[in-house]
Amino acid sequence: MGWTSIGGPCQEKKAVILGVPHTSAWDFVVSYLFYAQFDKKAYVMIKKEFFWGPMNWILRKLGGIPVDRSNPTNMMKSLIAEMEKKDEFIIAIAPEGSRKPVRRWKTGYHLIAKEVGCPVYLGYFDWNTKRISVGQKFEISDNAREDTDKIQALYEELHLEGKHKDKFITH
Repeated sequence: MGWTSIGGPCQEKKAVILGVPHTSAWDFVVSYLFYAQFDKKAYVMIKKEFFWGPMNWILRKLGGIPVDRSNPTNMMKSLIAEMEKKDEFIIAIAPEGSRKPVRRWKTGYHLIAKEVGCPVYLGYFDWNTKRISVGQKFEISDNAREDTDKIQALYEELHLEGKHKDKFITH
């Protein structure tokens, strides 16, 4: 597909990798292939409506975790419990929470990382340069909103482009 991997997979046993920008379902495919080239698996939350018939098996095999977005609290609790059960669990999360343009990113990733005690990486896929990376480690504080604002500013400096350019904004 013409993509260049910058660095390898996350070396932590448990981590949250932010996947930015998230403007297309193809982001999942590119991310999956990035991790698969290293014979690794990263999990990703996908709305439960996609898990029907044979897609259920396929998405789970590829690392998809069905989530019910109508109850964010239960969604977070079940994801944290799942991460705590396993010895290794890398989760890729789109802080935008949507493929639509979003000015104020969600902070659920922060709660997950705090509860599990795992690091956060500033992963990215740039559709303009076709580069993908787990990015740099970001030390989170106790202030999720402040950290998320700092992270958005760091992403803005990268000048990334999503597959659909008009659906990604950082400020």
